[in-house]
Amino acid sequence: MIGIAALWIGALLLIGGFALDRLLSQSIVDNFDNRVIFELNSMIAASEIGPDGEVRFNRPPADQRFIEPYSGLYFQISGVGADTFASRSLWDRRLRVTDSHTDTEPHLYDSNEFSSPDHIEPLRIAERDAILPGSDVRWRFQVAHSRETIDEQIQRLRSTLTWSFSALGAGLLILAALQTVYGLWPLRRVRREVAMIRSGEKMRIGPDFPTEIRPLTEEINQLLAHSESQAEEARRHAGNLAHALKTPLTVITNAATARSPDLSDTVCREALVMRRQVDHHLARARAIGRRATTQARARVWDSLEAVQRAVDRLYENVTVDIAGDHAAQVRVERQDLDEMLGNLVENAAKYGGGRVFVTVEPKGGTVDVLVEDDGPGIPEADRGSLFSRGARLDTTGKPGTGLGLAIVRDVAEIYGGRVALEESEDLGGLLARLTLPAG
Repeated sequence: MIGIAALWIGALLLIGGFALDRLLSQSIVDNFDNRVIFELNSMIAASEIGPDGEVRFNRPPADQRFIEPYSGLYFQISGVGADTFASRSLWDRRLRVTDSHTDTEPHLYDSNEFSSPDHIEPLRIAERDAILPGSDVRWRFQVAHSRETIDEQIQRLRSTLTWSFSALGAGLLILAALQTVYGLWPLRRVRREVAMIRSGEKMRIGPDFPTEIRPLTEEINQLLAHSESQAEEARRHAGNLAHALKTPLTVITNAATARSPDLSDTVCREALVMRRQVDHHLARARAIGRRATTQARARVWDSLEAVQRAVDRLYENVTVDIAGDHAAQVRVERQDLDEMLGNLVENAAKYGGGRVFVTVEPKGGTVDVLVEDDGPGIPEADRGSLFSRGARLDTTGKPGTGLGLAIVRDVAEIYGGRVALEESEDLGGLLARLTLPAG
């Protein structure tokens, strides 16, 4: 930022300084030229033809430098076939006269014709041709003025512009550097506080930051809170998985130690329990990973049709009907949506009386999926306990581990949804209401 500011300030000062130098230098030269032209016009106005056809002045020049030798102010009047009338200041020198052009208006130019190895006298010359009354000769009037005065003025001007613009540029660069350092200083504080958080000295970035930096610090604090919640969630699920596997492993170990005759059956049964527990936690891990890496969309109807075909093959005596909005979408990964709907519909088919009715109802920013069955239902007091891992209310001996509803609840909450159990008014059994964010 400081480097870009330096380049930009330097470029602007160079352009501005060059333009100002040209403007002021030209103003000095124009003012000088006006004085030379005034002397030229005054000389022409005071000129007349004498008795012998020579040029003379009817009044002497006002500037005394015309009579001082080598004073730096000269005049010369010359004509074809006539004597040259020159100022005493020229002494033994004469101005160069060019016959290649005619000047009816004042003609100004620079000349170094009085230069010598020891001294160079730059001249600013104004010349004009005129025919005086009483003469047919075209006279060339010339006024020469030394440029040393205006060259010194221009040199002083450029010196003043150089040091003043240099001081201005240095001041602007210092100001830009201070502004950059001061403006970015809060970021150094953010870096230090992040380092303190990493070393364990602090838990969060403090709130005392400028308004421009505060959104960054708030986002960092939210990111830290999110990371902590994910770490805590990971620890909790690791503990839950360890606890869930501990009991089956204990049963298998005890059976093996006692050399139980039904050891193989015990191992198979407990291995199935452990597999379901592992599948449950893997489903949660997949859902969390998908939620963090993508904005998934899935059509509820497509997922329900796939679940319907699978249930029809597993339970031949069960009828699954689907109704509602065919185009409804939810912000859930398709595989996770299949798993949630599959668990709900399979539970309804397994514990119902043979009829399962599924309804898709969009409601603003959410989509409700209602899964109803015609089974005996569940008392309201016992519905909350079904979401506990391993909880089962049936005593019919049907296969299962009681993890279906727990998986549905956990995955739904990961995506910002929820699941609730109610009583079906149409079929009289259980109604599972799955609410997911609309896509």
